[in-house]
Amino acid sequence: MKLVVTIPAQNEEKTIGDVVRAVPRNIPGIEEVEVIVMDDESTDATARLAREAGALVIPVHGRPGLGKVFKIGMDRAMRRGADIICNIDGDGQFNAGDIPKLVQLILSDQADFVTCSRFKDRALWPTMPRVKFWGNHVVTRIINWVCGGTKFSDVSCGFRAFSREAAYRLTLFGRYTYTQECFIDLFSKGMRIAEVPLAVRGVREHGKSRVASSIIKYATNSGPIIVRAMRDIQPLKFFGGIALMLLIPAVVLGGFVFGRYLWFGLIDDRWRTAPFTSLITIAGVLITLSFTMGVLALLADMLGRHRKISEELLYLARKNLYANRRTQRRAKQHRSTKLSLHDSWVLPVIRNVDDRLPDESRDVDRELARV
Repeated sequence: MKLVVTIPAQNEEKTIGDVVRAVPRNIPGIEEVEVIVMDDESTDATARLAREAGALVIPVHGRPGLGKVFKIGMDRAMRRGADIICNIDGDGQFNAGDIPKLVQLILSDQADFVTCSRFKDRALWPTMPRVKFWGNHVVTRIINWVCGGTKFSDVSCGFRAFSREAAYRLTLFGRYTYTQECFIDLFSKGMRIAEVPLAVRGVREHGKSRVASSIIKYATNSGPIIVRAMRDIQPLKFFGGIALMLLIPAVVLGGFVFGRYLWFGLIDDRWRTAPFTSLITIAGVLITLSFTMGVLALLADMLGRHRKISEELLYLARKNLYANRRTQRRAKQHRSTKLSLHDSWVLPVIRNVDDRLPDESRDVDRELARV
């Protein structure tokens, strides 16, 4: 079994070396441990210190956002033959020594996706600003509702581990962050999700978070990601909910006018609908919009079925590509700034792509092709 630890980092020179060195190299059930640092255009010595600490450093160009950086790390880990992928931040808030506690559930085949929970055990609650604390709980409640009543306690923690199967199935679109979208996506695909309560720092020791530096910024950037994920994964629930919200006031308003019409019709025809005649128009418009959204919900559900077929094809393509010996061998040949040919799928800038292989490698590839 091979474990690849991915660390997204941007200007983390004060902590990155300690985080890389703290990754356990001797874990029961794991034969090989590799650390990959995705350097998101750091302007300090992050890349050099990470390399000196023993990590493979992947330069990321164009500041694409944490969500894209995470996807690059997952892609490179799978190309290097990872059986388990563990993601941890480079700011030192998490204890890399806890990695065995996360991967153990995957090794014992009890989970496909394991995440650190800061709030599952009350005794381990970190000290953090109150607004951030309650913000995490609100987002967690939203994700639990989207996932149909699950009981997750922390969906925003970046310290998490994925089995190879979960990594193959994971499909993310968000650029700003990836944490909540992982839960929605993997839950919808039937992956087993587990939480492990761990002690973490509630506040960074050095620097400022580029994701949660502002609650307003975090909400405005992560909110659309959650909404889009729900729209794509549960389209009938999403559009059907909107249709229901339009239908309820339409029924209330229409029922009120109709009841008044019946009641006053027995007394005086002049007061059957007056002075609420305009409510008839409003109720009619709302009913029309509700019907339209209902039809849209059915169409979206049909498209959702096609999405599942497309994602199954994507899963098979990933499995074929990442399990290929040539892909893994070429990924190991490009250890620093050189990029493999397939990295054009995920990296915003491609430089010095070298498609030449030694003659011995070409002979092996021919034999594999025959098989």
